[in-house]
Amino acid sequence: MTLLDPLADAMSSIYNSEIVGKPEVIIQPASSLIERVLQVMQTQGYIGEFERIDDGMSGRFRIQLMGRTNKCGVIKPRLPVKRDGFERYEKRFLPAYNYGILIVTTPLGVMTHRDAKNQGIGGRLLAYVY
Repeated sequence: MTLLDPLADAMSSIYNSEIVGKPEVIIQPASSLIERVLQVMQTQGYIGEFERIDDGMSGRFRIQLMGRTNKCGVIKPRLPVKRDGFERYEKRFLPAYNYGILIVTTPLGVMTHRDAKNQGIGGRLLAYVY
């Protein structure tokens, strides 16, 4: 089995497990990008605790689900956004104003689109969660 986009596989595993109502999900392979996206989702309250399990190969994450995620997914292609261009993508990927987050990679790290707007920086869109 070849993985073309590990972040997309991780987000779809989280979404599918949330729909079924599972208390936790294990996703693999583990990567630092997935870890930073999970940290953003955790600080925003969409997932509970998560831990990285080193199995000697690619690693995996065990994520506690809280049932607060209605939908999550990746944004392909990873579109570049200027510091004042987030509203366009909020309308496109989020269902309502001030509902959900866009996850953006910036020169200062991975953060929500609201944090990027407050700091006045742009970046590339990675994912959405609501």
